Amino acid sequence: MSAFFISIHEIMKNFVLVLLLVCIPFGCFSQDTARKDKEKQEMKPSKNEDGEWELTVIDTQFDYFLNAVARPISQYSESYLKTKNTFLVNEWNSYYSTGKYRNIIESGIDYDPKENYGIKFEYKLYQVFVYVNWKYKLRMAGLSGSDALR
Repeated sequence: MSAFFISIHEIMKNFVLVLLLVCIPFGCFSQDTARKDKEKQEMKPSKNEDGEWELTVIDTQFDYFLNAVARPISQYSESYLKTKNTFLVNEWNSYYSTGKYRNIIESGIDYDPKENYGIKFEYKLYQVFVYVNWKYKLRMAGLSGSDALR
């Protein structure tokens, strides 16, 4: 009777081992899926019906900030904004890829500094960084104190 018990014990041990070996690849697949989902989370500029680049910001306070707190677009040149945005996007994407400020930065930004987005787009993108500084007190190296508010 004990020989029968040992063989069942050995069979169960081998079954558990085989089950673990079968489950390991599935665990790896789920990690790849999560990584693909993370890669998909990216703010991408798009063109509107008029062919102008636009950026959609989904935050109820952003429009208030843009109209009541942010410095007006007339105080910036397009080249100034493009230079600032190039630096700030790199900083933002670095934070995103390392998981720093995870509770604030939920996606990367797809931005090509060689693309001519126009001053309205550059202004709005720049104000996203200023807004995050204003609302969440996130200090970014690309923003100086005078950049932040009127």
